[in-house]
Amino acid sequence: MGLLDNKVAIITGAGSGLGRAYALLLAKEGAGVVVNDFNAENAAKVVHEIEVNGGRAVAAVADVSSMAGGESILVTALEAFGRVDILINNAGILRDKGLANLSEEMWDAVVNVHLKGTFCVTQPVFRWMKDNKAGGVIVNTSSSSGLAGNVGQTNYGAAKAGIWGFSNSLALEGKKYGIRVWTLVPAAVTPLTANVLPSELSQSWSPERVAPVILYMVSSLSGDKTNRTIFASGTKIMELKMVSGPVLSNPGGLTARDIAASDKDLFLDDKGLDFNP
Repeated sequence: MGLLDNKVAIITGAGSGLGRAYALLLAKEGAGVVVNDFNAENAAKVVHEIEVNGGRAVAAVADVSSMAGGESILVTALEAFGRVDILINNAGILRDKGLANLSEEMWDAVVNVHLKGTFCVTQPVFRWMKDNKAGGVIVNTSSSSGLAGNVGQTNYGAAKAGIWGFSNSLALEGKKYGIRVWTLVPAAVTPLTANVLPSELSQSWSPERVAPVILYMVSSLSGDKTNRTIFASGTKIMELKMVSGPVLSNPGGLTARDIAASDKDLFLDDKGLDFNP
């Protein structure tokens, strides 16, 4: 018995890297997998890998950044397997450049794939889960660049922060329909990040080490948990949250000078988020 027997999972950007690792593990646990990728050859290779190991998979070659693409991915899932229980929004690209030199085209490309793509694929799947009273699990992919920032990634960081906000709101909408929503902040050496992350991390931060976190999220192992954000690398896992700092208050209101006089009591310490290995 697998953890995902009789379940159907859609995974975007599953032709390589993290998406491929997710697809292989979920198929091993019994899920029928819809392998979405913009590259037809890569999608077909992953489908073949799953099938030769006795799993069930189908390719869905589509651009996630359009509503037509998102709807076609759902249609592929329904035609192949008759249902969808899991959606993992993983597709992504990088177009890194300092803000002063960032072109409109580079901004649009990244925001369209990451943020708009998450919307375009999620909406039809969410509607299907809701209308069919099927429940389900949706995992959206954010990034440490979106939550803590990174030089040269204002486009990527903005898109990934937007996905976090999207997930938080969607989790509230989905709760009444039995649709659980997670945000994953992965750290892994993949074709997308090979030029960004140190090469010495390639073994300890492999996609295969992140995949079990996805399996936990989308299976019964995580119970009814929803609206949670998890950072996962090959060496550590931790929940991320926004927290409130100390409070300055005065029934009569505070002037700017009042705030300046007490600002040592206002701010949290500046140690930031620890994403180190």
